[in-house]
Amino acid sequence: MELDITPSGQACGATVRVLDLRSVDTTTVAAIRSAWLEHKVLAFPDQQLDDFDLERFVLAFGPFGSDPYFGSIPGHDHVAAIRRRADETSPLFAENWHTDWSFQEYPPDGTCLMARVVPPTGGDTLFADQQAALAALPDDLRSRIEGRRAIHSARGGYAPDGTYGADDVADRSMDIVPNEDAYATRTHPWIRTHRETGAETLYSTLGYIIGIEGMSDDEARPLLGEMYGHQTSEEFQYRHRWEPDMLVMWDNRCLLHRATGGYDGHDRLLHRATIGYNPDFGSPAGSLGSTGLDRSVT
Repeated sequence: MELDITPSGQACGATVRVLDLRSVDTTTVAAIRSAWLEHKVLAFPDQQLDDFDLERFVLAFGPFGSDPYFGSIPGHDHVAAIRRRADETSPLFAENWHTDWSFQEYPPDGTCLMARVVPPTGGDTLFADQQAALAALPDDLRSRIEGRRAIHSARGGYAPDGTYGADDVADRSMDIVPNEDAYATRTHPWIRTHRETGAETLYSTLGYIIGIEGMSDDEARPLLGEMYGHQTSEEFQYRHRWEPDMLVMWDNRCLLHRATGGYDGHDRLLHRATIGYNPDFGSPAGSLGSTGLDRSVT
């Protein structure tokens, strides 16, 4: 199937129009996957997806991912509400560049966000293409990270003393669940090969990366800072502007992303579901009509 795709004209990203995601067959799922791998971020405007539809869409591309520090919405164990009230005073959620859950052994392949309430101004999401960032990495800087494994942890955000820990709960409308597990660490290669495309990419960044295996903190900190500056350069970025009833999916394996503010005084609500690690690599998981998800089962 040929999709109606309009590239963003920026470092990555594209919009897919005239497609009802509530009912697509295996051929269409394969076409979406191909476009997703090419553009890394896909936006689908004018979608009337309820949370069952959102779950079914995710299952067409892989298993559900684990969202260890989010509470789920009632009746949907794999959907989280990314919420901010108009009068909320807590710091903006996810304002720093990151890759979702890079501290997991098998981090998720992708993330889907469905717009429920969109403020009239602000609230854009920024993405940074890490394949492009690697391709433009100066040789001397690449030589310093080649073969290195980065140390990942959720402690800065989700430990009891982290950004979203015990001191954050007073005015936070999102259901964030910090706990001691966030202190654990996991290593991943800093330069990875994308499992479906075979392209080399930088993976994750300062924040979830807390150190570099085999390097002292005094050695690692300036290198992490230098890499952060390169990875998030404007030339690698795509700024996504939300619309009501828009679904966005992105490839977590080769992108950074961050939230932006600018909508104080307005509610904002997105529903999130995670595309987990898919051991089948590029094999579509099936059509939306054959996922086995029963609307009567919660």
